[in-house]
Amino acid sequence: MGIGATAGVAAVGGIALSAQAAGSKSTSEASGALAFDPDGYTKLTTTITDAAGTEHDVTYHFWKAVTYVANPVDEAYQSLNVSVPVEIDGTAVDASGAPILFANTVGGYMPSSVADATGVGGGGMTGIPGGGAPGASAAPSASASSGTGTGEVQSGGNAMVNGAEMVSLPKLALAAGYVVVEPGARGRTLKNSDGEYYGVAPAAIVDLKAAVRYVRANKGVIPGDTDRIVSSGVSAGGALSSLLGASGDSRIYDTYLKELGAADASDAIFATGAWCPITDLEHADGAYEWNWGSNVTASTGKVVDQTVSKALQSQFAEYQAALKLRGLDGFGPLNARNYDEYLVKQYLEPSATTYLAALSASDRATYLAANTFITWSGGKATFSWADFLTHVGARKKSTPAFDAFDLSAGENNEFGKATTVSRHFTAYSLKNDTTGLTAKRLDSDIPEMLRLMNPMYHLGKENPGRSKHWWIRLGTKDSDTSLTVSANIAAAADNLGDDVNHLYYWDEGHGSNTDPGDFIKWIAKVSGYKGKKK
Repeated sequence: MGIGATAGVAAVGGIALSAQAAGSKSTSEASGALAFDPDGYTKLTTTITDAAGTEHDVTYHFWKAVTYVANPVDEAYQSLNVSVPVEIDGTAVDASGAPILFANTVGGYMPSSVADATGVGGGGMTGIPGGGAPGASAAPSASASSGTGTGEVQSGGNAMVNGAEMVSLPKLALAAGYVVVEPGARGRTLKNSDGEYYGVAPAAIVDLKAAVRYVRANKGVIPGDTDRIVSSGVSAGGALSSLLGASGDSRIYDTYLKELGAADASDAIFATGAWCPITDLEHADGAYEWNWGSNVTASTGKVVDQTVSKALQSQFAEYQAALKLRGLDGFGPLNARNYDEYLVKQYLEPSATTYLAALSASDRATYLAANTFITWSGGKATFSWADFLTHVGARKKSTPAFDAFDLSAGENNEFGKATTVSRHFTAYSLKNDTTGLTAKRLDSDIPEMLRLMNPMYHLGKENPGRSKHWWIRLGTKDSDTSLTVSANIAAAADNLGDDVNHLYYWDEGHGSNTDPGDFIKWIAKVSGYKGKKK
């Protein structure tokens, strides 16, 4: 049942938000634990500035903290908010057939909650209500959540680009006439009174799937086209968005969903939006070293242990060859020997070209004078992979970047279990453990957890429930993970025949989103939505 939103005033994501409660309608009695209450909303009015800088007055119905499972572990996280536009710039709109933006705000595989939101775009990565965060030993650093370069992940789905805070996707979608669903989800640091971690893998993806099922089970009651759900997420949220898209209706989640009392409905989504996804974790250490192995580390100013780096690079070469992926636009088989050429020609040079072409002649000349590794000829930028790596500079992470030998990475915590805060999830890091572990093999459940958390597992075969439309973005200076991670997702989807829109933002870092307006237009294009006025 929806809870009425509280009126308030905020400035979020560069948007002046003046929310005025206009009186909540009486809530009708639900016919079941998972029935959406169509009358349980509060009517709000807000001003949203779109990606082009134009302000829009939007009146919308707001359902707050709707629990999406019958047997919740923690309702503070297992609930969702729904925002439905009813009037935009004085014109009544009918959003009953509008696409639904399903915007998660997970970062670093941490908990995210919408319980305290007062309007659209109000959810975000949170602490632990009433429980307190785990101590230093119980809360490894969130290697997948922090910002770097010129981009920085922000709670509530906002992004910082070159110091200017961007509008959030939920607000942009609402102003475009779309329905917005913002789900909360459990995360890795949540711990109960018995000291058990109840938000570790696969909790976050199971929760998001349950939320999708709730929306789809209420087709015809919840506003919007439940067959046109488009997910979005950044960083770990981007990973989960990719996983939602790749694993739609996969049976390997059924036991977990049944335990929560999830709705008996499909969890497939129509389209996927993913920014800088931190995923394919069991292969991420090798991919990271292949990409950034020769770059010094920001924290030390030195290169990492090259014995470790080269061993991990060899693992990446074996993995990449086993994927048998073909590059986009007829590039051919992708492997560790030609991936640098592929990235340069398919993504990096086009990214630099777009960036430079948008500059004034004088600004372009200044930039090229400061970055002489770029050759600018005929309106196109060219350069070598080696010079690109030098241009990026220091890498963010040490080695291994994700399955740390000392179990200090946030991803180690993501694969914790019960009262064990962190675990290894690769045989290599277990073998080189520095914490005193004596185990010779990974815990028996780790392979299953990896399958549950990796979109590449699902994209390696024909899954009829997968998303067929993909929007993937990454900054060229994002050393939170390897540039190959998102490129592999794009190639896998493309090789299956899906529609893939993938590019890199030049000189941008982790969490950047420099073309949010284009994403909103892309949703309309792939969904066939033309808007509907009353």
